[in-house]
Amino acid sequence: MSEAAIQTTGTILERKGEIIYRVELMNGKVMLGHLSKALTDAKAEFADGDSVSLEMTPYDFDQGRITGKIS
Repeated sequence: MSEAAIQTTGTILERKGEIIYRVELMNGKVMLGHLSKALTDAKAEFADGDSVSLEMTPYDFDQGRITGKIS
């Protein structure tokens, strides 16, 4: 049984690729965030400074899945 994903928020710092962004978490840690499948299919794009919600596994705190934009 896998462990539950960690839900957090962050701010987009820069776009690194088509679906990869550098994201700063609320605690100041900078990580890579990739778009979820649903956002990739919707061709979502984010600008520097956008607040986003993220999912991370408890095993890897250097990357996460961007699941949406926070208004």
